[in-house]
Amino acid sequence: VQLQASGGGSVQAGASLRLSCTASGRTARNFAMGWFRQAPGKEREFVAAISWSSGMPFYADSVKGRFTLSRDNAKNTVYLQMNSLKPEDTAVFYCAATYDVGNIWFAARYEFWGQGTLVTVSS
Repeated sequence: VQLQASGGGSVQAGASLRLSCTASGRTARNFAMGWFRQAPGKEREFVAAISWSSGMPFYADSVKGRFTLSRDNAKNTVYLQMNSLKPEDTAVFYCAATYDVGNIWFAARYEFWGQGTLVTVSS
């Protein structure tokens, strides 16, 4: 599976951005895609993920109510709509995918990673 991420950029606090990630190759019902982010000097952290079978998204507490993750199964694409962005959201965002849908919160359980895309939010 290969992942191609797009979106990101530089915005001011309160603005919105949308990230996209398309998977090519084998997907399956026991498949999940998600986003992680890594700020300078910090560890990579879970942002959101969605199961291919259920379509149910899961979010980190820090983004609940502001970020929305959706999927388009036909396009093998997930979209992360990020609203009300804050300076603390500044990070490199990584798209990831896994067949281990029971552990979607843990970066180490993701087998596939896309290239990072930088999101910068200024105050």
